[in-house]
Amino acid sequence: MSSSSLLDTSSVRLVAPRGEPVREHAGPDPLLIGKRIRHRRKALHLTLDAVAAQVGLSASAVSLIETGKREAKVSTVVALASALRCEVSDLLSDAAPSRRAELELRLERAQRSAAFSGLGVPPVRTGPRLPLDALESLVALHERIDQLAAERDATPEYARRANAELRAKMRASDNYFPAIENLADELLLASEHDGGPLTKHRVSAIAEHLGFTLHAVPDLPASTRSVTDLVNRCIYLPTGDAGAQRTMALAALGHIVLEHEPPRDYAEFLAQRVEVNYFAAAVLVPQRWAVGFLADAKRDKDIAIEDLRDRYLVSYEMAAHRFTNLATIHLQIPVHFMKINSSGVIYKAYANDGVDFPTDSSGAVEGQKVCRYWTAREVFSTADWSQPYQQYTDTPAGTFWCTAVAERGEHESYSVSVGTPYQHVKWFRGRETTHRSRSRCPDPSCCQLPPRELAAKWADASWPSARVHSALLASLPAGAFPGVDQTEVLQFLERQQG
Repeated sequence: MSSSSLLDTSSVRLVAPRGEPVREHAGPDPLLIGKRIRHRRKALHLTLDAVAAQVGLSASAVSLIETGKREAKVSTVVALASALRCEVSDLLSDAAPSRRAELELRLERAQRSAAFSGLGVPPVRTGPRLPLDALESLVALHERIDQLAAERDATPEYARRANAELRAKMRASDNYFPAIENLADELLLASEHDGGPLTKHRVSAIAEHLGFTLHAVPDLPASTRSVTDLVNRCIYLPTGDAGAQRTMALAALGHIVLEHEPPRDYAEFLAQRVEVNYFAAAVLVPQRWAVGFLADAKRDKDIAIEDLRDRYLVSYEMAAHRFTNLATIHLQIPVHFMKINSSGVIYKAYANDGVDFPTDSSGAVEGQKVCRYWTAREVFSTADWSQPYQQYTDTPAGTFWCTAVAERGEHESYSVSVGTPYQHVKWFRGRETTHRSRSRCPDPSCCQLPPRELAAKWADASWPSARVHSALLASLPAGAFPGVDQTEVLQFLERQQG
């Protein structure tokens, strides 16, 4: 697989190329430009003095540009391209000019990082005298040190920060990623999909188009959703629900299509998880047809998440997710989404409509409790969970209309809700609801504190025993794939070979 994500620059990148920090709106890298200039000069057997004379600089100035210690002006880059008999684009290319140059770049960047400075270790000078095997070893050592540092820091607080940063990037793009949409569209057209619900047979055809076969097995490792054998090009899935199999198969294929590599840290793991889930949803609910379906519903002022669910035979949760992908970009409707348990604890959340989710000091919302008067929690008190429940909620941030569905999961009940500000409710079915509530959260007197009479009555007369999960005190599971038992996975793959 390639080392970089396929999300193009027209969308917000969730995963940076391996060895690179995520840099928003970054310009050309002076270090990389310098490497390309030096590589080109050496290939032409030109000295620093010869090139310097042609561009009107001193040899030392050209040397500083080649080592990335000085950023060249545009006019200087143009002059250098002329002196080196190449196009300007050749010097500004994102690709390193050679394998050695790539390794030198990675080593020099590692040695310029704050983490390396904190080690108090003198840097190793890169150059032709440094043997290639030593260069390879040094780069691998730095990357392993970075990995160990990430594992050391992979506490629940680190995970919450990573999740908050990821959610901010999703909000900045209106939760819409055109590069993934285009890849999904290309695959569907290649498999001659007709725009209706995606059958299991069609998913298998997409896998075969990519050179993979799908296999449902009863003994898939419990810590995995799927296991991909990259050598024999097999994807193993759990037996059971065909709808879930479609989603897990497409998510596994998403790693292939998006050319993911094993994540370096938990933040990259989360980003990759978002990308493959997005890819699976984009294939199951294709933009090519879903946008028209939703636009017609908007014209009729009859948008309903359950209609999207029923049209494409997906779960309500996926339909709600998919609606958030398409609503703002294609329908000009700002939205928010939540999945919570019956106690109000947030599993997932996204918003670009100004709603105020509860947050901790890191800015994370996952694990926080939403107000008991919000639609997402009120739905649990309804008699029929199979029917969507709509409600208007007045909050300090404004009035929001929401629609929610509650379901009983394998381990606990949860609800999925989608909402929008009052001024956009005219497009939705259920806007005529008479259910209305008021929330003052984050004011503790809203719902976080018990009623004054009860608090006075039971003051100093109660002692609840809290249910504390040991996971709250532990670091996140180490390794590229947090929580996955690699021994079980490899033993499983061995069994498949027998």
